[in-house]
Amino acid sequence: MNRCYYRIAGLVSIILLSAFYSKAQNSIADAAAYYNQVKTYVNPVLPGDHPDPTLLKVGDDFYHCGSSFHFTPYLPVYHSKDLVHWEVISRIVYPAAAGMVSDKPSAGIWQGAITYFYGSYWIYFSANGQWFSKAGSPAGPWSAPVPVKTNHATGPLGYDNSIFVDDDGKPYMLIKNLQKTNRIQAIGRDGQLTDTVIDLDWINAGLQYSWAEGPVMCKRNGYYFYFPAGDVSGGQYVLRTSVLTADSTKWERLGNFFKPILDPHTGFRSPNHIAAPVQLADGSWWTIGQSYERHGGDDWSGMGRQTSLYPVTWEGNRPWGMAPVSTPVEKPDLPQSGILWRSVQSDYFDNDSLNTCWHFLNRKAAGRYSLSARKGWLQLTPDSGRTHLLQKETDHYYTAVTRVDVNAADSATKAGLYLTNGNQTVYVRLYSGYDQGKKIIFLFDTAYRSIANQFGGTVWLRLERKEHNLSAWCSGDGNTWVQVGAPVSSVRLDKVQPGYNSWVGTSVGLFAEGRPADFDLFVCKDGFSSLPAAGYSNYYGVQTVTQASEKVVTANTAQGGWFMLSGVELGKDKRSASQIQLMVAAKTAGKLEIWLDDLTTGKLIATIPVTSTGGGDTWRMFTRKIGQVSGRHDVFVKLPAADPRSLYIKTIQFTR
Repeated sequence: MNRCYYRIAGLVSIILLSAFYSKAQNSIADAAAYYNQVKTYVNPVLPGDHPDPTLLKVGDDFYHCGSSFHFTPYLPVYHSKDLVHWEVISRIVYPAAAGMVSDKPSAGIWQGAITYFYGSYWIYFSANGQWFSKAGSPAGPWSAPVPVKTNHATGPLGYDNSIFVDDDGKPYMLIKNLQKTNRIQAIGRDGQLTDTVIDLDWINAGLQYSWAEGPVMCKRNGYYFYFPAGDVSGGQYVLRTSVLTADSTKWERLGNFFKPILDPHTGFRSPNHIAAPVQLADGSWWTIGQSYERHGGDDWSGMGRQTSLYPVTWEGNRPWGMAPVSTPVEKPDLPQSGILWRSVQSDYFDNDSLNTCWHFLNRKAAGRYSLSARKGWLQLTPDSGRTHLLQKETDHYYTAVTRVDVNAADSATKAGLYLTNGNQTVYVRLYSGYDQGKKIIFLFDTAYRSIANQFGGTVWLRLERKEHNLSAWCSGDGNTWVQVGAPVSSVRLDKVQPGYNSWVGTSVGLFAEGRPADFDLFVCKDGFSSLPAAGYSNYYGVQTVTQASEKVVTANTAQGGWFMLSGVELGKDKRSASQIQLMVAAKTAGKLEIWLDDLTTGKLIATIPVTSTGGGDTWRMFTRKIGQVSGRHDVFVKLPAADPRSLYIKTIQFTR
């Protein structure tokens, strides 16, 4: 994605990062491997709305959960093998067991502290009090929520609590209530609080850490490290003690956790609310933390608090989180996961149950869908209002596509693609509807675009996002598309919202109003639409530059480089991809390689010879057959070793 403005030469960047982590991998021979393998990542690893993250390591597996707020089913559990690639494997609380939850924006469930102790997985969360659920596996099933009991000594349990498990296996809850309450109390085998309260209210008695919220704790070399966050705008701090006690004289305030930001181009400038750092087998430490995204005057706060992965280094017994950077960071030394980069997922609705990537904005909507009413289709059945099915938006560039069947015979009936902010006060709709006749309508704010529906009851809809620019299209067959009016600006949707957007970010998906509508599929990153190269999620050795008001990608070192477009959908069955085409400008000849899913363990599907086009601003389409390729993939484009800025790539597109 274009948030990664790569200003430092790749070789120099890796040498500097290697020095920072005190690793002996700074020779030219070692650095060359980074241009040919995926040894680095770019933050955020959990793009889109992933607030208040917690992190659990059990054996060789990692699990993440955080606040889900009003998105239901509540509390999605993410799984990873390498801390970089994540997938949703379960949801903790379903609407039928959520009578204590308010599902209005900013409410719902806060916290989502996933943990493991006493031989079971547990998750503690806040919803009008503290609750816990329990499971034998993070994949579930999870038990019905149980309220956590409190007493006068403990006091109110608040929200954004976490769980710390000591070396002897004894678990503790880190209790946070409002600004001046920070306490610790042990947890018994029944999941309830026990033993004496360790009162740490002195920590933020002078409000020196703003809210001192979301405290987490880890242990190293006999020291306990306590990490309170500031507030939603940023701030992350650390304290240390050698004995778990309420005595403030036994604790040391170590100050800020994150190193000062030196990269002027990073968009994630206020990381906080970290998870408790974990140690890997190689001795390295890592944590994840949230931040809104802003760089310069470009504001993407509307996407919510996005979660990034940070190395943690130690100066003696003093931890430091790596300052956010816009450049690639060396990956943890962990095996390949086989999980794709986190992005919005495609769905052909051909399973008996709903994919765990989906959510609803309220419990009512969660009961108004069917996967069995029409085989291979999703049916949304609204009542007097709007019903919907959504995912967290993850990218600045994508093309969302659906095929919808609805009889839009009156002005109340609407069905199509939907994009909404966390407050649910700003939204985009592209739909089959009625306005003095059956029409395809593109509506956002005061912008209204429409054309007559000449396709019938079943119509294809396509919503293209190119950063803050949205355009709408429709089709009768999914191959030939007609634009629905002029593009619109989505800045009002994407920028910071009142009340911090009700604490959550943008969602994208499907909606219906008035009468039932059937959806054959939902694709977010359509490979058969033009994919801007600047929309990459990971990269090495390349940078985004602007030519004639368009962002294009080029190598900025003589060793070439690569970039990756995450979650590209290449179709299924007869509608799968058979060739690829790239829009390229080249000063000299070279070869481009197209890989799926990884540069070493993935599949090389095309080697494309590129001849000189006559200069870096003269564009030509290069096409190559790839056989039949289907499914959802991370698509890698590898640039050849050549003079820097000798080859530019504007777009990638697959065809059938």
